[in-house]
Amino acid sequence: MSDIETLKQESRIFNPPESFVKNAAISGMEQYKAMCAAAESDYEGFWAQLARENVQWHKPFTKTLNESEAPFYKWFEDGQLNVSYNCLDRNLQNGNAGKTAIIFESDDGKVTKVTYQELHDKVCQFANGLKSLGIKKGDRVVIYMPMSVEGVAAMQACARIGATHSVVFGGFSAKSLQERIIDAGAVAVITADEQVRGGKHLPLKAIVDEAIGMGGCDTLRNVVVYKRTGGNINFVSGRDLWLHDVIANQAATCEPEWVEAEHPLFILYTSGSTGKPKGVQHSSGGYLLWAMLTMKWTFDIKPTDVFWCTADIGWVTGHTYIAYGPLAVGATQIVFEGVPTFPNAGRFWDMIQKHKTTIFYTAPTAIRSLIKAAEADPAIHPNKYDLSSLRLLGSVGEPINPEAWMWYYKNVGRENCPIADTFWQTETGGHMITPLPGATPMVPGSCTLPLPGIMTAVVDETGHDLPWGQGGILVVKRPWPAMIRTIWGDADRFRKSYFPEELGGKTYLAGDGAVRNEKTGYFTITGRIDDVLNVSGHRMGTMEIESALVANPIVAEAAVVGKPDETTGESICAFVVLKRARPTGDEAKQIAKELRDWVAKEIGPIAKPKEIRFGDNLPKTRSGKIMRRLLRVIAKGEQITQDVSTLENPAILEQLKLAQ
Repeated sequence: MSDIETLKQESRIFNPPESFVKNAAISGMEQYKAMCAAAESDYEGFWAQLARENVQWHKPFTKTLNESEAPFYKWFEDGQLNVSYNCLDRNLQNGNAGKTAIIFESDDGKVTKVTYQELHDKVCQFANGLKSLGIKKGDRVVIYMPMSVEGVAAMQACARIGATHSVVFGGFSAKSLQERIIDAGAVAVITADEQVRGGKHLPLKAIVDEAIGMGGCDTLRNVVVYKRTGGNINFVSGRDLWLHDVIANQAATCEPEWVEAEHPLFILYTSGSTGKPKGVQHSSGGYLLWAMLTMKWTFDIKPTDVFWCTADIGWVTGHTYIAYGPLAVGATQIVFEGVPTFPNAGRFWDMIQKHKTTIFYTAPTAIRSLIKAAEADPAIHPNKYDLSSLRLLGSVGEPINPEAWMWYYKNVGRENCPIADTFWQTETGGHMITPLPGATPMVPGSCTLPLPGIMTAVVDETGHDLPWGQGGILVVKRPWPAMIRTIWGDADRFRKSYFPEELGGKTYLAGDGAVRNEKTGYFTITGRIDDVLNVSGHRMGTMEIESALVANPIVAEAAVVGKPDETTGESICAFVVLKRARPTGDEAKQIAKELRDWVAKEIGPIAKPKEIRFGDNLPKTRSGKIMRRLLRVIAKGEQITQDVSTLENPAILEQLKLAQ
């Protein structure tokens, strides 16, 4: 039975605990259905009311949705606000000044607590420091930082002065960083000397230097460096500045730059199927609204909660559910520098116990790796820890398989915690399809139903709705406030990628396959429909990895496919043809290692192929097209049942079955 068939036939249903339903913001399916009906009957009125109730506007908006240049939709366009003001100043005004905003735990276990007043002051000093460097509204700033209070403050400081930030994950290579600096036209990079993960000091400033040294970063004026470890780094006079020097003697107040609702808050680069990363551009007003609403709806956030999202600020999850959402609703949250397996794989459970975490939001990859660790060492099984503070669990980044869901539900949530299995994307700004913890009956492996106001459907290639139970393409039929506005500097690619003419040019194409349960209408995501892999919840374009491999002087040709992996969800399998004879044995192993290291340097360690297979050629049709469908079958170790008579050289299929 295929994975899709298994999920379609999943019959276990878990109702939210009665005690949760009683106090939930959205309590019971009737309330959920009433909200959906309100959105259906008056779409613009629905969003306008929510925007007025949740966001603090400097100048109220009078226009809700402008569809005149679809698919370049505009929301609340004549309103003015400041996102940092909504996250910080508002908390000082409503009595949260002394409330803990961030509980920061460093890799070595040291804990620092920061109140809303202290965070406000730090962000204002940071913002004033950036202004002293001539950074202003509309400038782009690249942030290449470790998980830290300073990383969050850097993002908030940019928002405060109207600069558009682009955060680059600290695991990306110099080349990836250079491409993003150039594409964004960044005037500054904010980084750290080093980051600390799993007890190791890893370079950041040295990678920034390497990126700039590659050339092309002509717009860049300054590199601001946070001293995290005090490790030795190169310093370029006139360009490089210590963060502590930049903020020294700066005032702890900074008048926010009031920006239009459509002002770009950030650009975040995500892998595309065509090789070049896409700069996903998000607005200020619509994005902030959705960050707040999903904190309230999906996480049912309460003033007493201790919220912990384990993502990195380099990904969209860390933007919406660390840097902005929790602060905008006045929550106390945990920010963690380290990794879940250091000093041992009980780290997450130990931290939940220590900080009395109430809401825990992590990725299926982490859950699956911790299941393995707990089975190998009963001493670090979650049942050895006091996790009684937990009231809600969440899953993010990729579909969670039913058995991992059950383990999470039983062993971490002790069958008392609803699980918010959230489907969303970099481009959507926040959750799209997810159970509501006080309303939706849960089914393991299904993200269930869309949030109120999100008009999702499963369609065929021509955009026609498919009957429930039939797999197809996931789309969103109406614009929503937090959606991607464009691809930075490439409006044409934006249209083609997300609003293709085949679907009418106004329907958002998610790029994922989905199926709806025939009885409940629940959605299950079945995987990407384009050449994008989902490895540990991180999107990697196959073209990007193939381009990196072919850039190696010994490689003639490469094709990359995804392979199911029980820990990471999907792993990268590369088929490679060298410019010399096909290697075997130890030579093949050595070259495979060299190519993995090469890809790590070109893109980052997360893009390293788990398997590399060498052949004299790749399976091609007589017209020269690579048969990736066959490569996927080979990677999975399945029998080839398709007709291969159209192949130019069927014999090479046997060669490609050997993994290195």
